Amino acid sequence: MKMYQFGLIGTGNMGGALAKALARTVPGDEILLADRSAERAAALAEELGCHSGTNEEAAASCRFLLLGVKPQMMEDMLSGIQSVLAGRRDRFILVTMAAGLTISAVSEMAGGEYPMIRIMPNMPVAVGEGMILYCPNKRITEEETETFVKALAGAGRLDCLEERQIDAGCALSGCGPAFVFQLIEAMADGGVACGLPRDKAMLYAAQTVLGSAQQLLVSGRHPGDLKDAVCSPAGSTIAGVRKLEQSAFRGAAMDAVIAAYEKTKELGSKS
Repeated sequence: MKMYQFGLIGTGNMGGALAKALARTVPGDEILLADRSAERAAALAEELGCHSGTNEEAAASCRFLLLGVKPQMMEDMLSGIQSVLAGRRDRFILVTMAAGLTISAVSEMAGGEYPMIRIMPNMPVAVGEGMILYCPNKRITEEETETFVKALAGAGRLDCLEERQIDAGCALSGCGPAFVFQLIEAMADGGVACGLPRDKAMLYAAQTVLGSAQQLLVSGRHPGDLKDAVCSPAGSTIAGVRKLEQSAFRGAAMDAVIAAYEKTKELGSKS
């Protein structure tokens, strides 16, 4: 049986995005994709130049096995490969990305105390500009963690976080892209209302968000400081900022993250 460096069970939106990120740094011959839809896994494998197979094959042959299924599906999926994992005599690492599910909860579902890394990626990993939070358990070596982080370097940025903070991080970076997409759409709608063609308004809004985020990261300056630098006295920008403040823009953004965090905790408690 061929052995693989990385395997991924679940090639939906997030699993597929991670597969694309892996394929940027790991040779395709070292990646195996599996999904309950064999056709979807095979199509993505063909696109990325890697292999596809069954859940059982992935569980038996991969050093790092990424579990890319939703929290409510994790237990059923793991019950199907429990015996395969228990029968392995080589060292392997499970990588879970299910929102709300702790390492101990996934270990119980998997039927063993295996080396495990809990990660929370976001969708921009698909284009190499994502954020991945990760937390290894005590059974993982520093060398294994380093290997994993290097393999996912094509995803964007990775940051180690204590597991007790993972759900909060997920509410911000994991759910955040949806909030940003809403912002971009709304800004573009405003541009259209002012007379811009839709395609140009969308381009201007998206590039403005991209550039602003990059300036913040590169400069290291506080966002309030950067905001002030754009606002001329009695100018157009401060007029727009005032309108956002009147509409409780910042409070709504904070509430969105908090609501996502509370829902994530709820998902974990129900699983």
